[in-house]
Amino acid sequence: MHELVIRGGTLVDGTGKPAFTADIAVSNGRITEVGRKIGQGRREINAEGCLVTPGWIDIHTHYDGQATWDPYLSPSTWHGVTTAIMGNCGVGFAPVKPNRREWLIKVMEGVEDIPGSALSEGIQWEWETFPEYLDALERKPKALDIGAQVPHSAVRAYVMGERAINHDEANPADLLAMRNLVRQAMDAGAMGFTTSKTFLHKYDERKYPPGTFATEEELMSLGTVLGEAGHGVFQMTANHPAMEMEIPWLNALAKTNHLPVLFNLQQTDAAPDIWKSLLAKLEQARKENVPLMGGISGRPLGILFSWRSSLQPFMAHQTFKELQQLPFEKMIEQLRKPEIRSRMLYEKPGLLDRRATTLFSSFNKIYPLGDNPDYEPLPELSVAAVSARTGVSPLEIIYDMMMEQDGKAILYYPSFNYSYENLDHLHEMLQHENTVNSLSDGGAHCGYICDVSMPTFMLSYWTRDRSRGPKLSLELMVKRQTMDTARIYGLNDRGVLQPGMKADINIIDPDKLRLYCPEMIFDLPAGGRRLVQRADGYVATLVNGETIFENGIATGTLPGQLLRSRAGGL
Repeated sequence: MHELVIRGGTLVDGTGKPAFTADIAVSNGRITEVGRKIGQGRREINAEGCLVTPGWIDIHTHYDGQATWDPYLSPSTWHGVTTAIMGNCGVGFAPVKPNRREWLIKVMEGVEDIPGSALSEGIQWEWETFPEYLDALERKPKALDIGAQVPHSAVRAYVMGERAINHDEANPADLLAMRNLVRQAMDAGAMGFTTSKTFLHKYDERKYPPGTFATEEELMSLGTVLGEAGHGVFQMTANHPAMEMEIPWLNALAKTNHLPVLFNLQQTDAAPDIWKSLLAKLEQARKENVPLMGGISGRPLGILFSWRSSLQPFMAHQTFKELQQLPFEKMIEQLRKPEIRSRMLYEKPGLLDRRATTLFSSFNKIYPLGDNPDYEPLPELSVAAVSARTGVSPLEIIYDMMMEQDGKAILYYPSFNYSYENLDHLHEMLQHENTVNSLSDGGAHCGYICDVSMPTFMLSYWTRDRSRGPKLSLELMVKRQTMDTARIYGLNDRGVLQPGMKADINIIDPDKLRLYCPEMIFDLPAGGRRLVQRADGYVATLVNGETIFENGIATGTLPGQLLRSRAGGL
């Protein structure tokens, strides 16, 4: 008798082949049989009318701190994620010397907008080295499987101290010491090495993390350690308009290592068509069998404006700064007053950096998000278009929109991937064999971005709800979030519903699948805030054959494990 049988579901098995109706038998955390008329199980789940898919594998998150206190890595598990990889963009918490702990928190707070107070209270430092960090993670209870990458900024600061923070060039002794640390991490099971060169990542307002200005020699020296170890992904975030300049050495590293090199591939308004040439370079890499990959998002990277957000057009107004000190309901009460509204609208804002000034004045790119969030909004719904039709000033429209829903309404600014005011380019990118779904940023950008719902969006929007252009197949959207994301990290034991594979499974009611508007909650340590987004439609999520969520409710079962990457895969 099987431990568990999932009966009569429509299987979308992760391989990309057409969906089919079958049962799944599970024992000892593995799928043991897939077919019709499977024998009895001690426990059975009726999946008739439901989709049955592998669990989602999210390869770009920032749960490095949260993983030490939250076994669910919420809200990722709310969206069916059963494996999460963290430590992206070159930031993380190991290796670390005791006197650098708060500094690493400050870097993470600045780069990824995770409240420093929450990290300071939540993290119980049980490590100095990266292997010790993995050991500490292994001891923590987990609902899902997690893997960690070794971050460049932490490695550089550990070896070079203040010279790293001041962006001094690494000397031969520094390079040797950093290479040794990276090799130590890879030997202990790190999933890869990550770095960042983007000028968007800052801390302490105007400082860049160590590694931002690292030379090509340093990056190649550290990157080739992965090839020597025989496993792992080299992941880089860079300045998107200048991404073409990075391709030659990234391609060379991928050729040398025979391992995936993954760079973030986004469309930006500053260079809206560069994605085409980057996709052509990825196509050439594919033809040459070079594992150079573009990490893409399934929708625009969305900055969310609200009265509670880290970013919104009135944040530098003196009146708002004063009102912000009040409890939220009292603040909204004041903001409703006509005299306060008038003062805010005509008050000259305080000092903002150039990026924020551009952001808050790009009224053609600011949209209401709504209860049923629209991530491909029509141009005529923008604040600029509404202003042109009504004669009301854009700031008045924004103010009044944010006052809706008792002051909790959210406006949407598609920062990346919306230069064409549609998602047609993503339709093309999502079908390329050398792109991989990434960039959900789970755990990060707590005050102004909430893209952690990407897995649910991929199914609900691209396969069912899109009306502004062609859809994509259900089979492809499942494959991209399961087998494809698993294989790039050598997770050869999951991502497909076949006998012998891990029983990480989602059971989904397609008729009920939907996303809610993001909301701000205050459940992080020290009362820290974060944006979360809820979903309907997940009947059950299983990890290692055990149900961790049922109808959106956590079961309390914690079968997750720490992943340790090895040569040849897990």
